[in-house]
Amino acid sequence: MRIAFFVNSVEGEAPYYTTTWLALAALARGHEVCYVTPGDFVLRPDDSLLIRATTLKGTKPKKPETLLTALKGEQAKISTLDLHEVQVLFLRNDPSEDADTRPWAVYVGTNFGRLAAARGVLVVNDPDGLSLAQNKLYFQEFPEIIRPTSLISRSIEEIRSFIEDHPGGAILKPLQGSGGKNVFKINSKDEANLNQIFEVASGGGYLIAQNYIPDAVAGDIRLFLLNGRPLERDGVYAAFRRVPAEGDVRSNMHVSGTPEAATVTPEILEIAERLRPKLIEDGMFLVGLDIVGDKVLEANVFTPGGLPEIAALHGVDFSEDIMIALENKVRIQELYRGAIPNRTLAVL
Repeated sequence: MRIAFFVNSVEGEAPYYTTTWLALAALARGHEVCYVTPGDFVLRPDDSLLIRATTLKGTKPKKPETLLTALKGEQAKISTLDLHEVQVLFLRNDPSEDADTRPWAVYVGTNFGRLAAARGVLVVNDPDGLSLAQNKLYFQEFPEIIRPTSLISRSIEEIRSFIEDHPGGAILKPLQGSGGKNVFKINSKDEANLNQIFEVASGGGYLIAQNYIPDAVAGDIRLFLLNGRPLERDGVYAAFRRVPAEGDVRSNMHVSGTPEAATVTPEILEIAERLRPKLIEDGMFLVGLDIVGDKVLEANVFTPGGLPEIAALHGVDFSEDIMIALENKVRIQELYRGAIPNRTLAVL
């Protein structure tokens, strides 16, 4: 089968990205891969949907660095493909990355993803589900018991009042954002630079304030869910602990977070089970949960990363499991001749 990976840009892809490892797993299993970016869709007057895809010529790469060198070099080929030539469209972009510089690109994946699904292409995660998750308001739809206490506002007075009600401190971050950008820990409503923090964090719109969880000092646990259930092979879970650098509240890998092995407890599995109904309803094929104590800080449904770190820690590359799951879905789709809705098929 041919899998198209939708990303922000080919140039921005890196060897340690989970998308890179997924592409390598697809190639290793005999599939074709191509990369698509926000400017690569074409809807013609005859209603045909095409993509200008970056494909590979010659030998199939086997290492992350080799793959990306090929995609960005002379081995790359730009081909115009009808979407009927693609079996899977894997949406792996980060909309918040484009929000400031290319606002037109933010909704391209979900909008054209819907068109692709209507034409019989398996699209994961489901574009209708992803359209509900364009910002952290989506997280408020999960059970209250597994969420930190939160306030969403653009009022600094409301935020001061929230901080006053939580003497243990609060985390302040943009409602639309990812990757640990503009995330701050506020210890008191009288913090000297609160006004400046507010201006920086609210530059993109609304803010979300959450009560600080002391266990976060040891980092969070990133747990992958596949088809709504914890991804696991032979007793090993697709999970790792992200430990923040000293003095930093963020545990994201690209801001100096350190990966460590994590123990997935029955309590963590129970948290995942409580999220499962909503994730299934929304067609969320691959999700990364960030868990601290008995709370989920975030459900990453666009670009959950960490598979390379898990492979290094446990010697298990879960990219193959994800490819096998996609193969099974494509077989089901062919068997039922497209009668099963994409949102249902995405999590079967």
